[in-house]
Amino acid sequence: MYNIIISLLVGAAAYAVLAFSLKLAWWIALSVALLFTAAVFFLISRIIMKKVEAIMAGAMTDLQTQRATTKEKQIQMVDRAIREMQAALQYEKWQVYVGGQINSSIGMLYYIKRDFNAAFPYLQKGFFKNWVTMGMLGVYYMKKNKKEQMKETFEKAVLGSPKESLLWALYAYCLNETAEPTKAIEMLNKGLKKIPGDAKLTENLALLKDGKKLKMADYGEMWYQFHLEPPANLQKQQQMASMTGGMKRKVVRR
Repeated sequence: MYNIIISLLVGAAAYAVLAFSLKLAWWIALSVALLFTAAVFFLISRIIMKKVEAIMAGAMTDLQTQRATTKEKQIQMVDRAIREMQAALQYEKWQVYVGGQINSSIGMLYYIKRDFNAAFPYLQKGFFKNWVTMGMLGVYYMKKNKKEQMKETFEKAVLGSPKESLLWALYAYCLNETAEPTKAIEMLNKGLKKIPGDAKLTENLALLKDGKKLKMADYGEMWYQFHLEPPANLQKQQQMASMTGGMKRKVVRR
């Protein structure tokens, strides 16, 4: 990364001047050189991050704007946000993890708009602690029948984000879909060790043990963004909940 290289070069130059030109003791020269290195690294990091944040903020503004427009306009706004985020990739070699975070964001937008093939290279280069995009990558591998890559992706994801209930459930869902129910049960048990007492994981574990499908709709919109079930199911559930709530209110009034 350019930032690290420049900082080290500045530190080395400072040490050379202090130790050989000014004849200071080596430990004094080294201490001051390390301070120079840290200061330059911090300064460059701040400059780069401000530039990246400005670009990402503009892209997010476009995404927020598209919510109140037509579907065609929404797609245009998402495409515009993607182009803006792609422009931020010019800074990926300057700062550690910047490229991964930007790639994750771009990959997520492509995935959400169902352009899975376009999303793949970005998700593949994404930040491993972004569990949502890692989950999307895992689902992509599952759909391509690449089970080993799917497992490697999810293993990396749960290692980086062990407290995310949906991530464990999604991993189990994909394993179950690829005819590994026993492995899926194992993953849910591992998830419950990381998140003891989690109601959704507990319920899904019981369902799998009974040979039934996992109940993922309880995770709401976060689940549907992975495009494994149609969102219509969520709307039906919301309608049923609304109707049930209305019936309960009527009973109370009586």
